[in-house]
Amino acid sequence: MTNASKPISNSRATRPVSRVISRIGSIARWALAVAACLWIALCVAVGPLYWQDSSIANWTGTNWAYFAGAFLIAFGIVAALVRWARGIPMFGWISGKHGVEPRRIIPRSWRATAHRVALTRPGAMLCSVGRAAARLWVRATDRWWKIALILFIGWLWVPTTLVSAFGADIRSQAREFSWAWNQWTGLEQPYIGFFSFVPMDIYPTAHYIWPANPTYLTDQHNIVLTVFYGSVLAVSRYFTESNDPGFVVLSALQMLFATFCCSASANRFLNLPWLQNAPHRQSPSLRGAQSGRSSAADFAHPERRSRSAALPYMPDFAHPERVLYASNAHARSHATVQRLPEGAAGWFTRLVIILFFLLCPLAVFSTISLTKSPLFAFSFVWSFGVWYELHCTWRAPRDGAPIHLRKRSFVAFTLASVVMLASAKYAWYIIVLQIVLALVSDYRRWRTYIVALLLPVIVLHGGVVALTSTGAIIGGDPIESRGIQLQQIARIAQRDPDSIPQSAREEIAPIFNLDQMADAYFPQDADPVKSSGIQSKKVSYRWRSVTPEEMAQFNDAWWQIVKANPTIAIDAFLAKCYGYFNPTDSPYVSMDYYVTSDYVQQQTDGIQHWCRHWRIQVADAARAFGSIPVLGWLAHGNFYVTLTLLIGAAEVIMRRWRTLVTHLPLLLLMGVMITAPANNFERHMLPVAFVFGFAVLTYWRESNTEAVDYAGAHE
Repeated sequence: MTNASKPISNSRATRPVSRVISRIGSIARWALAVAACLWIALCVAVGPLYWQDSSIANWTGTNWAYFAGAFLIAFGIVAALVRWARGIPMFGWISGKHGVEPRRIIPRSWRATAHRVALTRPGAMLCSVGRAAARLWVRATDRWWKIALILFIGWLWVPTTLVSAFGADIRSQAREFSWAWNQWTGLEQPYIGFFSFVPMDIYPTAHYIWPANPTYLTDQHNIVLTVFYGSVLAVSRYFTESNDPGFVVLSALQMLFATFCCSASANRFLNLPWLQNAPHRQSPSLRGAQSGRSSAADFAHPERRSRSAALPYMPDFAHPERVLYASNAHARSHATVQRLPEGAAGWFTRLVIILFFLLCPLAVFSTISLTKSPLFAFSFVWSFGVWYELHCTWRAPRDGAPIHLRKRSFVAFTLASVVMLASAKYAWYIIVLQIVLALVSDYRRWRTYIVALLLPVIVLHGGVVALTSTGAIIGGDPIESRGIQLQQIARIAQRDPDSIPQSAREEIAPIFNLDQMADAYFPQDADPVKSSGIQSKKVSYRWRSVTPEEMAQFNDAWWQIVKANPTIAIDAFLAKCYGYFNPTDSPYVSMDYYVTSDYVQQQTDGIQHWCRHWRIQVADAARAFGSIPVLGWLAHGNFYVTLTLLIGAAEVIMRRWRTLVTHLPLLLLMGVMITAPANNFERHMLPVAFVFGFAVLTYWRESNTEAVDYAGAHE
């Protein structure tokens, strides 16, 4: 055997092994997708049971039908997405000269009919008007400030007529700050005592967590946001003797912040602004050049130019994502009017995304809702846009030096992280995950991630930990993260108390009153079980007297209770979270709740009298639209959560690992939903819903590129 033949022999020997590994990987990826579809199908199938306060033990053939139908639909969506990404028709069989035919959404016969209509005089005039409108819309959305102006004008009616929207949280934050201010000014107030009732007792926070020295600020709703909201409302009371001006100012500021965040991210996704400085520069082919074939833009990497340097192009303003190749003279004559880089979004994509923000109740009501979730959601949208820029400008080590993030994007990345950390406590988990994934996949730009992500975590989260450890503020009660366990114990205590072992009763007695837990149990919400609320609440959680040593017994008692009755425990778990992944389930608390809550309509001085009936009409109209079968799903967060999970499953199958680095926080947010105190609470779904259109656009762009490569492999 010659030396030249040895590598060939080794290569042939490794081919079966590589095929086996590839097949195992493919099976594992599809298994993950099937698991996601099964979870969605289960959540859809149990919906009718829990709507009737029934049990999974009463599962019938009807539920099997729901389960099978939901699974087939979910799996069909994933399969269609994968086929689309590979350049195969989403439905039907593969045909054509090379085994793959171009994808068509509109049937060929419809296109032929439209072409004949366009040749007539009225049709030509209509087409001209349509093209002019498309060009105008693209030009009206080709800069971030133009998008911001559209959103600002479109949202202006919200703060001017609805004024403000809020619930109990901001009133608790105002109360905390007021008590802390009284303490700082020397006013004597009750602290720990059986007959005292201070802000920390409302949540409640166990007394063993309180420091010996009196303090009234907590990290229950994030200390930074509590101090900011509380100080603004305190200033409002000082000058006007009312919280109302403070509410108005805070809602107006949030609306402006939402406008900026959404327009900045929309600009990054729609216009690819990091390419606009040199829109006409061409570069050699990155894939497929050796085969001699030309192709469209690399949508997976928009910073890379078209492969065909020999063919000049002109833009199609109605579809700027398309490149029209023409003669040199014709292209040069139109080169001066091109403003958008190759790969920018078309008019239809721009219209759908901007209309979502302008019309969807989730976005509209969130602009003025003074709870921590909308603020986190808008800052997440801001950060999501920068992540997309980082993803698009990624460069492999073999391609040369890394592309550094633009200065304005770096500042935006840092500020978005700060606001996320300041608005939601779970933000630091998401950011830490992003840091780890980014340093693994894009380690050459490690300075960007250290400064923009790690430093804010150290300063803000580390500062809160330091303040808590020194007794300056009171940390959150660990009971807040045990919603699933509490619901399982409470449901078993209510539905089958005799099944609870005596040893478990003895261990949990110092922590919870089982009888009160059973009486307070509500399948949709864990707050009543953990005694959250005003002073007249049922005291099931013994927060005044429980000790750390007694709390250490909680997990053991919970496990004994669950083992004794696993069916009811499963019911409690599913009843608390199934609605997040069931588009047919109506929200337990929708965003319109904050618009017409009693805190707005009954407990304000002047806001309740301003457009009072209009406020009710708007909220009722949103609920009426949301109750429309299928069409109303567009107004609910669980529709976008479910589809985002399916898109993520398709990305796993397509092995888009770097894309998943930027999308994995969406999966982590779904975990936050499952562990949240309430089921189908729409404010927890806002981040996923707000970036859904951007995730779809990303999938579409990358699928266009991969479809070309897949077709070329079959030529």
